[in-house]
Amino acid sequence: MKKFIVTVNGNSYEVEVEEVTNDVTQSDNIQPSVQNQNAKLDQSVVPSDIASGINNTESSSKVPSGATTVKAPMPGTILDINVNVGDTVERGQVLCILEAMKMENEIMSPKDGKIATINTSKGASVDAGELLFSIE
Repeated sequence: MKKFIVTVNGNSYEVEVEEVTNDVTQSDNIQPSVQNQNAKLDQSVVPSDIASGINNTESSSKVPSGATTVKAPMPGTILDINVNVGDTVERGQVLCILEAMKMENEIMSPKDGKIATINTSKGASVDAGELLFSIE
């Protein structure tokens, strides 16, 4: 983990960033934290272990054995889905846009592979930890 101090609108925040390598898949136990340096507040965000089973009609709800899953990092609304089942993706490629707190967040592929399932749809509301994609 590396620590950085980021200043936004005059407020300084200490953030910790973890580098993800090709061998690491998205994990449910990552606990990002943000600390406001000015107010000395510590706000931790803990992902939920709940995955609802919202399915896209293009995909099956079953995640193939050994597939890497991509889960929503925060609650929000899916604005756009940039891939289809069967598409080949590269690590870092934007899979979808998730709107949360009036900000558009790019959800990126954690590895090279092929989209096995899409478990959400455009306009869907998702919770933190909800399954969005699986990649083989």
